[in-house]
Amino acid sequence: MNKSFEQLENSIINCKKCPRLVNFRSQIAKDKRKQYINEKYWGKPITGFGDRKARILLVGLAPAAHGGNRTGRVFTGDRSSEFLYKCLHKAKLSNKPNSIHISDGLRLNDSFITTALKCVPPGDKPTRNELNNCFKYFNNEIENLKNLKIVVALGKIAFDACVMFYKQQLQIEPDIKFGHSKFYKLPNNIILVGSYHPSPRNVNTGRIDIKKMTNLFLKIKKAI
Repeated sequence: MNKSFEQLENSIINCKKCPRLVNFRSQIAKDKRKQYINEKYWGKPITGFGDRKARILLVGLAPAAHGGNRTGRVFTGDRSSEFLYKCLHKAKLSNKPNSIHISDGLRLNDSFITTALKCVPPGDKPTRNELNNCFKYFNNEIENLKNLKIVVALGKIAFDACVMFYKQQLQIEPDIKFGHSKFYKLPNNIILVGSYHPSPRNVNTGRIDIKKMTNLFLKIKKAI
């Protein structure tokens, strides 16, 4: 059944299917990072966010322990989000160049952002069963995005999760491999795009910078 966005968000937030993830996300919310010691952590699954008429879907692997798991919104309140939104703003896909907290007035334009896994996993390494549990929600999000044309996977692990998801539904070429700015047209006419993750490590090593990431988003807009 195709749930409305509101029904889906409620189902995601109340999900407790994976005991390991429930325990981990809750423990982080209790322990907290020193700089956020006085803040109340979200500590629950994270829903997607953005323009519900979007043609572009950005997909991360999972919420960050002290980003989304703290703020309650995906790619919000950490260094990866700082970099990502500078680029999205330059490409006119967001109204602001930063993503600080859930009530900051941020809006996405023609884009929606989510994660394949809705809870932060230990070591950023979900099990296959945990991913499969979340794929139902991921599928519902995709079904609700009626204008979807392009899926952008932020990082190799997120890309592999997207491929794993689509292989359960479609006949996909076995040699589909991650690469930054690689475009693959799937049998359902969705274009899957690989992108380096906007992590501090990738930025600091020069693997990705604002110009490269912004240019990728502009290229994606032209491909619609």
